[in-house]
Amino acid sequence: MADTVEEAQGSWDQDLAEVLDSGGSDSEMESIVQIQEHSAEHRAKMWKIALNVSGKGDSLSPWDGVLDLPEQTLIHNRSQQLIDQLEASEAERSEMVSDVESVITFYCKSRNITFTPELSLPHLLKPLLGLKLPRSDLYNCFYAIMNKYIPRECVPNGRPFHLYRLLLQYHEPELCSFLDTKKITPDSYAINWLGSLFSSHCRPEVTQALWDSYLQQADPFLIFFLMLIILVNAKESILSEEGASKEDIIKTLETSPSLLEAEDVEDLFLLAQHYQSKTPLSLRKMNQNLFGSSLVALKEEETDLSQALCLPVSVPEILQANQLQQDGVRFFVVDCRPAEQYNAGHLSTAFHLDSDLMLQNPSEFALSVKSLLEAQKQSLESGSIASGEHLCFMGSGREEEDMYMNMVLAHFLQKNKEYVSIAKGGFMALQKHLVDMNVEGLDSSYMNWIVSTSGSHSSLSSVDGESLSSPGDGKGVKSLVNKMTFALKSKSVNVKEKMISFIENTSAPVDRHVSSSDRVGKPYRGVKPVFSIGDEEEYDTDEIDSSSMSDDDRKEIVNIQTWMNKPDVKHHIPCNEVKETGHMFPSHLLITATHMYCLREIASRKGFAYIQSRQALSSVVKITSKKKHPELITFKFGTNNSAGVEISAVERYLIPNAGDATKVIKQQIMKVLDALESS
Repeated sequence: MADTVEEAQGSWDQDLAEVLDSGGSDSEMESIVQIQEHSAEHRAKMWKIALNVSGKGDSLSPWDGVLDLPEQTLIHNRSQQLIDQLEASEAERSEMVSDVESVITFYCKSRNITFTPELSLPHLLKPLLGLKLPRSDLYNCFYAIMNKYIPRECVPNGRPFHLYRLLLQYHEPELCSFLDTKKITPDSYAINWLGSLFSSHCRPEVTQALWDSYLQQADPFLIFFLMLIILVNAKESILSEEGASKEDIIKTLETSPSLLEAEDVEDLFLLAQHYQSKTPLSLRKMNQNLFGSSLVALKEEETDLSQALCLPVSVPEILQANQLQQDGVRFFVVDCRPAEQYNAGHLSTAFHLDSDLMLQNPSEFALSVKSLLEAQKQSLESGSIASGEHLCFMGSGREEEDMYMNMVLAHFLQKNKEYVSIAKGGFMALQKHLVDMNVEGLDSSYMNWIVSTSGSHSSLSSVDGESLSSPGDGKGVKSLVNKMTFALKSKSVNVKEKMISFIENTSAPVDRHVSSSDRVGKPYRGVKPVFSIGDEEEYDTDEIDSSSMSDDDRKEIVNIQTWMNKPDVKHHIPCNEVKETGHMFPSHLLITATHMYCLREIASRKGFAYIQSRQALSSVVKITSKKKHPELITFKFGTNNSAGVEISAVERYLIPNAGDATKVIKQQIMKVLDALESS
């Protein structure tokens, strides 16, 4: 969309310049202006499509039109101030003021919101007014933007600003530390950036270009990265204001988007996407409820981001990131528990940094830190599975025990070390996750992660004390920073209803926390269930694995990038294919208008893959995920007949950010089904 608009704009500019240079007639000039007006119509059409409001009815029709809010005078004055900034005739101004005041009043009434001077609602309407929309379309677009792109709690000291500070700290710790020292919080300068999607400070043509790309991307979290790039670009001038007052620095920060030019927008988005690719997915997965109208997960026990020392990362992401061998975020895990806990059992790829040493033996601690950084460097050079640019610190998960780890974290942050995060829930969360995965039958992939340096096997145990791993299952593994250790590899057993704990680590039962993924799916629009979320039964014995496909299909070799760039490929989803044995294979799901392809990477030929599976979307009869592991997605393919549903193939994938992936697949399936029904 953005490219189309830019081409139209460039063509108009060129045509206008040629007419001016040649001293063209008034009629020629008028035709050029009409073309420019048409480009505004084109933009209006594109934005309405992007916001999914094309053809939507008049949401204002049930309203009586009465403007009687207690703060009505304030709304009217703000509406008038907004229109005064625009170039329009007197008659147009009067109508535009009425439109803006009506839209804001109805929105506040319907959402039970008290309008205050701090709200950015008028700024958000400014770009929409340039499209010359009817009042009903103006409201529909405004409501859609508020609903999808303006985060909840976009107020002083709100959660989005604490999240933004953690993002700034992750990528630009020096700048974050400088602003913290000055006691300048993000809400003091960025509340209107976020509340108006930059329209409060950018010129109209810049805002339009920015929204063209932003609405096309359809990713509400991208605003945080755009805000980050604004500060990254202003970093030198901000740091040079060491002697300036807090108020002057805030003013410099607040007005920095006004320096953007329309031609800067493309680079702004490229940089934002680059920083996004270098950020843990947990940032969005743990904060999904910031956007949208759904109230799901609002009552979930959440991390208080205002008290977070650094960016929290989930245990599943830590394991998956290094397992997938991807180019994005990879973690170098630093286990900060006391030596006896580490020796009893730890993540096989983790480096040990005893946090107690920081106070007990500072010189030894300094040497350990030096060794840590050297080990990280060597692991990156060797391409080890333990390697990663991103440091992730892991404690025990018990607050009182992790006090010293927090001091270690603060030490690294004070040194302005970028890419510093903390494993949410610590080693306790790792234990629970691996136990759950073992119960689900993925032991061969996940249960080799825990090793012991005490000379004994780490193992899973049921409450009656019976070991769940056989003596022959242990195998030697070479850790990056340890001598020979023993890997735990436990056979999958049906102990779903038993309390499980790790011998040598803790005998306490593992607590289970309710999460946003604990919900039951519903059928769509009265058709057969396509997607449901809930506990699957253990792998059904009558299921057919997709490996029953022909050898010719499975062995066809293709270039991954070439296939990803095919015009009929609508979505690309990096994932791991999971076989019933528990083995995982780095793969790519490609979604076209009618089919889903699985390309399995060939380890010996980088950039190439086997076509492992071709499935028609119309043959999908069910998509399920685990309550405890929403990233593990099962697709069942088959046909409906008089005897019921006949399953022809079953495929399972570990998909990072699975919610977004299944959403786009589900939408494409519904399009196929709708097309079949109408044919």
